[in-house]
Amino acid sequence: QGAMAEKILVTGGAGYIGSHCVLELLQAGFVPVVIDNFHNAIRGTGSPGPARPGPEPGPAHSLHPPGSGELPESLRRVQEIAHRPVLFQELDITDEAALQELFRKHRFSAVLHFAGLKAVGESVQKPLEYYRVNLTGTIRLLETMKAHGVRNIVFSSSATVYGDPKYLPLDEKHPVGGCTNPYGKSKFFIEEMIRDLCKAERDWNAVLLRYFNPIGAHESGMIGEDPQGIPNNLMPYVAQVAVGRREFLSVFGDDYKTDDGTGASWDRWNLGFPNPCSTPGSALTLCIPTGVRDYIHVVDLAKGHIAALKKLKENCGCKIYNLGTGTGYSVLQMVRAMEKASGREIKYQITARREGDVASCYADPALAEQELGWKAAFGLDKMCEDLWRWQLQNPTGF
Repeated sequence: QGAMAEKILVTGGAGYIGSHCVLELLQAGFVPVVIDNFHNAIRGTGSPGPARPGPEPGPAHSLHPPGSGELPESLRRVQEIAHRPVLFQELDITDEAALQELFRKHRFSAVLHFAGLKAVGESVQKPLEYYRVNLTGTIRLLETMKAHGVRNIVFSSSATVYGDPKYLPLDEKHPVGGCTNPYGKSKFFIEEMIRDLCKAERDWNAVLLRYFNPIGAHESGMIGEDPQGIPNNLMPYVAQVAVGRREFLSVFGDDYKTDDGTGASWDRWNLGFPNPCSTPGSALTLCIPTGVRDYIHVVDLAKGHIAALKKLKENCGCKIYNLGTGTGYSVLQMVRAMEKASGREIKYQITARREGDVASCYADPALAEQELGWKAAFGLDKMCEDLWRWQLQNPTGF
């Protein structure tokens, strides 16, 4: 690869999805340059990951620019897995001067944009902060890209832009914008900004990836999802129940039109409705009303970004793709799959169904297969086995 290797800027690259994408970039021969502000990442301890006893020779932190802050623990472990250095700088995407300096220092061929605030419930409490970071941060990034002649971007969007499903499976033509919380709206607004930019300036290329529900972890067990505090999503919570960190799982309703009755598409709480179990003193029993949803292995998702980068080379204009498997699983199917992977019983209780919950939600991933040559390869068993390995080796996260 040598001097010809392409530099890819990865914003928010120390997070769950970002770190898995950085690993795929390294393994595909790209040179990722990662920026992150540590809002949702842990600073490196310098100690080896659980899967690799005994320190490796040479300080890992010498591999990123001096004065750029400590390497995040997720990326320190990515270096261990890939045996390749990760260029990292601590930087906030709302800091225009720092972005300009970064783009003067490096010649990027494309940007993978993950950075942003992402807790749905919090977005309802702090809408201005979500709009400031997600929208202003993206505008500053796009302006800096434009100023430095970088016109290729892959954006980390979400199936939340679809709102309540009008039909299933959800394809890319499904209406968007019916979002009920500032997080989802910020994803929709950013999609619109990028679409308008590509329309106005024909030399821009963008791939907007609408994720369904990424779960699992890299098969090494060294990197994975490390939610701060009570998990917002079903599977990290289920894994924490399995490993003994949480007492039990509460599931809303068993009378939905699903194979086992449990269901609720985007859970209402994750659309910004109050979570009835998040009362003081209930830290051990979070009610997660997540029903039939399309879960995708995070490594499959990461590989979708490599396919998207290749698409940009075709001068594709603005393209939008679902990244999902096309299969929906209910809460109890997920619990049983996790019991199988862990060999442990996962305690749950079923509480009353809530008004407004929707039973089913899953992707039509055909367009990504046709146009990107990408298809999810890993099934539910693999997702749960890899999630369990990560949880077992890292019971309290990074």
